[in-house]
Amino acid sequence: MVLTETVPTAAPPAHEGILRRQSLRESAARTYARALPIVPVRARGLTIEGADGRRYLDCLSGAGTLALGHNHPVVLEAIRTVLDSGAPLHVLDLATPVKDAFTTELFATLPGELAEKGRIQFCGPAGTDAVEAAFKLVRTATGRDGLMAFSGAYHGMTSQALAASGGAQHTSVVRLPYPYDYRCPFQTGGERGAELAARWTQSLLDDPKSGVSRPAGMILEPVQGEGGVIPAPDDWLRRMREISAARRIPLIVDEVQTGVGRTGAFWAVDHSGIVPDVLVLSKAIGGSLPLAVIVYREELDAWQPGAHAGTFRGNQLAMAAGAATLAYVRTNGLDRRAGELGARMLDRLASLAAAHDCIGDVRGRGLMLGIELVDRTADADATGARPADPQLAAAVQQACLERGLIVELGGRQSAVVRLLPPLTITDEQADAILDRLADALTAAVRTTPGPTGSSPTTMRGTSP
Repeated sequence: MVLTETVPTAAPPAHEGILRRQSLRESAARTYARALPIVPVRARGLTIEGADGRRYLDCLSGAGTLALGHNHPVVLEAIRTVLDSGAPLHVLDLATPVKDAFTTELFATLPGELAEKGRIQFCGPAGTDAVEAAFKLVRTATGRDGLMAFSGAYHGMTSQALAASGGAQHTSVVRLPYPYDYRCPFQTGGERGAELAARWTQSLLDDPKSGVSRPAGMILEPVQGEGGVIPAPDDWLRRMREISAARRIPLIVDEVQTGVGRTGAFWAVDHSGIVPDVLVLSKAIGGSLPLAVIVYREELDAWQPGAHAGTFRGNQLAMAAGAATLAYVRTNGLDRRAGELGARMLDRLASLAAAHDCIGDVRGRGLMLGIELVDRTADADATGARPADPQLAAAVQQACLERGLIVELGGRQSAVVRLLPPLTITDEQADAILDRLADALTAAVRTTPGPTGSSPTTMRGTSP
C-alpha cells in the first residue's frame, strides 16, 4: 500500500475575497470599484496602501474631497478633539461651538458680499443635496420654476441635480452652450466661441419667441469637472453674471469640486471676481467627511421654518475637520501654491501632448488637470478636433494603476484622464505623478492600436 501526501491548497489572499464579496453583494451601479480593483487599508497624504501591500499615488483624492490628502494631522487632531471632549456628534441643526467655529472660518474665506450679508443653510451629507436646496431656494424666492444649465454640466445624482446635468432630458431645464475650446459648439473656440455662447444665452432670454421664459435660476460650474476639466473663461463668467443680474435671475455657482483652493484661488469665482447669488459647497469643506451647505444672499432667504431640512446636517466631526481644513489652506496659502504648481504640471502635460498625437487637448486650472485622448487614426474636423478615444483612456487608467497611480476619467465618452491630487503635494511628488502618467500613456498607446481594439494587461503596483 502506497501512502500519498496531500498538499494543502493555499487560501487566496484576503483582498481577493473582499473584492469578490463586493462584486456579489453590491449593486451594478458601483463605479470606481470596477476600474480600481484595490482594497485600501492605510493612507497618508498622497499615498494609499492596498491590502495586497502595493502602494499607490492617489490623484483621485475622493473625487476632490481630500484637499489635504489622506489623514492629514490637523484633520485628525480636530476630529480627536471633538471625540475626546464628550460633545454630542449628532444634533440636527442646533447651535454648537463646533458649528459656530466652522461657520466663522467659512465666512472668513467667502467673496466679500456673501461674507458680509450672506446666509448659510446646512443641507445634508452630499453636494447633490446642496444643489437640490439651491434649486428649492431660488424657486421659493422668485416664484418661478424653470432652470438654466449648461451642456457638459454635472451637479449630482438626485433627480433635480441630474436634470440640470449634461446628458439628461428635462423640460423645465434649458440647455445653454458652455465654452469648450477643443470642441466648441460654434466651431470657433477662444474668445469668439465664448462670446457667441454668451450671446446665445442672452438671445434666448430676450427673444419673446424663443419659447424660454425667465427661469428661477441659472446654475454653472466655473470649471466643469466630470464634464472633462473645462475651465470657463473669466470674461464669460462675468458676462453670465451681468446677464443674470440684469434680468433678476439668481446665479447659482456649483463649487462642490472647485472650492477650497483647488483651482489656484480659494473659490474658483475669485479668478473672475464675480459674486454669485448662491454658492453650492461640499467635498473639501468637510475635511474628508460628509458635509454640504449653500451660502446665499440674504434677500433670497424667503423660506419658512422647516422648508428645507435634513437629519444629518449637524455632522460635528465633519464641521471640525472642515474648519481645520479651511484654516490650514487659508493660512498656508495652499490656494496660491495650487495655482503655481498646477501651471508647472500643465506645462509638462503640454510637452507630453507635443510628443503624442493621441492627446487632443490638455487643460485645467490649479490642481484640477485633464488630458483629452483622441483617436489618432481619425482625421481632424475643421476645428482640429479628433473623435474621442474612450478605449485608450481606459487603457491609460489601467496602465497608471499598474504603475501605482490612481487617476479618474471624465468628459465626453469618458475620454479625459483627470488629475485631482491633494493641495499638499510636493514638487517631487508632482514629478512622480507625471512620470508615471507619461510611462502609462506610452504603454497604453503601444498596446491599444485604436478605438476598435486593445490588448490585455497585467496588474502590478510600485512603491512611490
